[in-house]
Amino acid sequence: LIRSINDPEHPLTLEELNVVEQMRVKVNDAESTVSVEFTPTIPHCSMATLIGLSIKVKLLRSLPERFKLDVHITPGTHASEHAVNKQLADKERVAAALENSHLLEVVNQCLSARS
Repeated sequence: LIRSINDPEHPLTLEELNVVEQMRVKVNDAESTVSVEFTPTIPHCSMATLIGLSIKVKLLRSLPERFKLDVHITPGTHASEHAVNKQLADKERVAAALENSHLLEVVNQCLSARS
């Protein structure tokens, strides 16, 4: 589901940049949980929150509502890891971000198929 998400800065997918890897995705169908760790390309990546938001939106749009999502940065791979993880875990902040039409447009570009 998430391997084909486009990077906001590079003409490559998150999988091609090794931002997302299958081994860092955990699905527990019985407990209805999905956990995704993503690794920004550099420790000071300014797009980390946008990448995490794109992953979360893709999962929200694709999975049944019963699933609880946990999208977070791979520990030790980003300078602002705790702040970004806190934002991504806050349902109200995620909802508010998606009400921003410009931000939603950028997320949708990340999720659209490349031509």
